[in-house]
Amino acid sequence: GVFHHPNLDEIPTSDSERASVLIALDEALNRLTEFDSRRARIVELRVFGGLSVEETTHALGLSPRSVIRDWNVAKAWLMRELSGENPSA
Repeated sequence: GVFHHPNLDEIPTSDSERASVLIALDEALNRLTEFDSRRARIVELRVFGGLSVEETTHALGLSPRSVIRDWNVAKAWLMRELSGENPSA
């Protein structure tokens, strides 16, 4: 893959770079949705929707602690997916 440890908190701002990152992220997110739809939804709201942790808690009816924990787990999983370090997946 082209990506080396992308930072989901800082999506690139140049249009072409941003587009390729978001396409790869969307594909990885589809894989995440298959086995953890809640965490995938949190990533969608935060990355694609631009919501804060607080806004995400209201949108999903979760506690801030749950959103932060799920966000961190989902980010780690997605960064592993995007960097191509997942063994035999």
